[in-house]
Amino acid sequence: MITDTEGIVLRQVKALGGRRMILLFSKKYGKISVGTSMNEGGRSKAALAVRAFSYGRYELFKSRESYNLNSGQVLRSYYSLGEDLDKYTAASFVLELTEKVLPEELPQPRIFSLLLDFLETLEKRRQKHDTLVLAYLVKLLDVLGSMPSLDFCVRCGDNADGSGEKKPALFSIEEGGVICTSCAGQQAEPIQQPLIYQVDVGIIDILKYFQKQPLQAFEKLALDEPLQTRLTAMIREYISYHLDIGRLKSESLLQI
Repeated sequence: MITDTEGIVLRQVKALGGRRMILLFSKKYGKISVGTSMNEGGRSKAALAVRAFSYGRYELFKSRESYNLNSGQVLRSYYSLGEDLDKYTAASFVLELTEKVLPEELPQPRIFSLLLDFLETLEKRRQKHDTLVLAYLVKLLDVLGSMPSLDFCVRCGDNADGSGEKKPALFSIEEGGVICTSCAGQQAEPIQQPLIYQVDVGIIDILKYFQKQPLQAFEKLALDEPLQTRLTAMIREYISYHLDIGRLKSESLLQI
């Protein structure tokens, strides 16, 4: 069967016989592996479309067990990300993490749009790309339905958004969100326990802002480095615990 779909190339690997396998995040079919004999170093439009960071339209031959590439056309090129080391490492990390959370052959239109927004915004951004990466992580958790509880205490269930007597005092990775001041008072030596972070209303408000605002709002926004480091550690550890995603290859380059 001949079909076509928009897609984002996550990565490609060499296969036997001079062929390549492209891991394509397709809009129509989700994450799929696509076989091709095209060389990314070629000058044809189809060859350009099989490079990583490419957003294109792909004509595929779909058999019962596999996909093969007939032709491809670049709709948007993000090759310039490879010319800036910081942007390249940020994009590589996001693509690798996205690949890990995507199920095989299940359309994910909201994540597809989110990833395109990230690449578009990253290309325009000038510095401190870690803030944009953090925003992507928070919004990805939201789309996946795995966002931590930020408004209600995960222990007593009471409102802990700071508007009443109870305020967020701790953030529990294991329990999945904030712990209010009342419940935190019963916590023995929280700072020495793994997967527990001390927080205040300001930190939680920042995470809520990241959750609600479109990625385009982060084209120029940058957090102070200590706060950035703290929040990134919390969210990355949360993702590792709840989505079972360990250290990624690209993470060492990004230094998060």
